Amino acid sequence: MTDDVLKYSSDTEGILTRSNLPVDQEPDILSLRPEKMSDYIGQAEVVETLEIAIQAALLREEPLEHVLFHGPPGLGKTTMAHIIANEMGGNLTVTSGPALEKGGDLLGVLTHLEEGDVLFIDEIHRTPKAVEEFLYPAMEDFAVDFIFDKGVHARSHRYRLKNFTMVGATTRVGLLSAPLRDRFGIFRSLDFYDEKDLVQISKRSAALLDIAIDDGGALELAKRSRGTPRIVNRLLKRVRDYAQVRSDGRINSKTVHAALDLEGVDEKGLSNLDRRYLNTIIRFYKGGPVGIEAIAATLQEETDTLVDVVEPYLLKIGLIMRTSSGRKAADAAYQHLGLPFQKKIF
Repeated sequence: MTDDVLKYSSDTEGILTRSNLPVDQEPDILSLRPEKMSDYIGQAEVVETLEIAIQAALLREEPLEHVLFHGPPGLGKTTMAHIIANEMGGNLTVTSGPALEKGGDLLGVLTHLEEGDVLFIDEIHRTPKAVEEFLYPAMEDFAVDFIFDKGVHARSHRYRLKNFTMVGATTRVGLLSAPLRDRFGIFRSLDFYDEKDLVQISKRSAALLDIAIDDGGALELAKRSRGTPRIVNRLLKRVRDYAQVRSDGRINSKTVHAALDLEGVDEKGLSNLDRRYLNTIIRFYKGGPVGIEAIAATLQEETDTLVDVVEPYLLKIGLIMRTSSGRKAADAAYQHLGLPFQKKIF
């Protein structure tokens, strides 16, 4: 696995990803992003916190404090960065931790920022340590230090930066170093969405894509989207294609059911990889406990893919449990897969 790209199995391609894919940059995907905080659906506490902070910063004519978002992929961290830039009236520069391979890469980005601009670093916990150290004075003092020459001739020069706002996003907040984490003034967690908010998102996206959808269709999409707006929009596109080719072009619960069964997405939103993960624990390891490395080796998947993409939702809906000795399948997992529960005898 390279630093920049995680490989996923064909089971999850186009539906589950830990980072942005080229499809995320297509015009119809970009148009689905809300541009103002008032248009953002869900995450009410986070939205209220940011609205207050943005209004206060604008009244003081100061840049917004640095913001750190953490949570599973697809919940709106990148969208929040776009909205912050729009609300603050600055330009948005987007990069990622693995892309900043050396200090010069970061210095080039920082020195091109204008007053009030927003720098968004996705997967910030994967920023190399040498690069991360350049962030400390940049975030705290809006300055970077250059070292000229070497040895006895070495001398330092401090370059002043324009006041900017750093927005960081991470799926693994525990891997973020304490010095970097402490330099963020606003620290918020994004959680999975409930069905009510996802129904609103699916209806809004359908309207933007000019596709008719009824309440039943929106609810069925919401149930199968793993509590994630990005997946709602991806599944909506797949259902739209199915409705236009195999139906009358309108989306209802029957259309969603047929289209997503074809995609391998079941009524709980589980993909083929999710079901393989659960089957591995139950069939190969007798329901667990089993270590994540053993599961990854059996599935021939990367450990990070399972930890960041598969497990958060399965934990959320109670299909698996994390214990000190490994992962265990919950009773609900047996029921969902239609497998008999075998009680262990010790």
